[in-house]
Amino acid sequence: MALYDREYARQGAFGYESAYKSEAQIVTFVKETYKLFAASMLAGGVGAYVGMPFAGIVATNYWWIAIPWMLFGMFGLQMIKNKPGINMIGLFGFTFASGIIITPLLSHVLHMSGGAMLIGNAFFMTAALFGGLSFFAIKSAKDFTSWTKPIMIAFFIILAVSLINVFFLKSPMIYVAIQAVFLLVISVMVLIDTQNVIRGAYETPMDGAIALYLDFFNLFITLLQLFGIFGGSSDE
Repeated sequence: MALYDREYARQGAFGYESAYKSEAQIVTFVKETYKLFAASMLAGGVGAYVGMPFAGIVATNYWWIAIPWMLFGMFGLQMIKNKPGINMIGLFGFTFASGIIITPLLSHVLHMSGGAMLIGNAFFMTAALFGGLSFFAIKSAKDFTSWTKPIMIAFFIILAVSLINVFFLKSPMIYVAIQAVFLLVISVMVLIDTQNVIRGAYETPMDGAIALYLDFFNLFITLLQLFGIFGGSSDE
């Protein structure tokens, strides 16, 4: 679901976008990015809370909701990101909708034994993993942005294998393996995106905020799915 067209900082963290930003501009850029990221997290949480009573409806009409959401993430946000006011409406509308989209998964886990605890554990583990990876990316002297192309290739390979498994193989073991590998891939994306943000390499703070939000979002979903598999049985 790393669907937003990051363009990975227009040729990477050492590309031309960051080359023309002063240190003060980068500091301002980073602050604005993380403010938008925090606000996006809040919008996503509100979306999940508001959408929970309608989880069944969302599940029934999932693709009618998810496909427009994905298309807007891939194309719509890029079209409006430089339009003040409209870009913020688009950003928070997108993140609010992301919360609604995961309500079927949340509802499913909640119906498991200890479901609320599983969700809480998944969220706190996501926060800890995201924070630890971000801190490591900031402090590390290694340029993780050089891993961008290999990690995106790995992402699309995982996507292809996942679709094959869903429609043909239908193997629970392969599903678990895919989730485990995807968790690793998204973890590397956190390193890449964090370094791009702290170097001011994105075109706008909104670009960086959405990249970080989708990293967190994907980490949470992947961990929650794994917790749901191993964490308990359904009460239904």
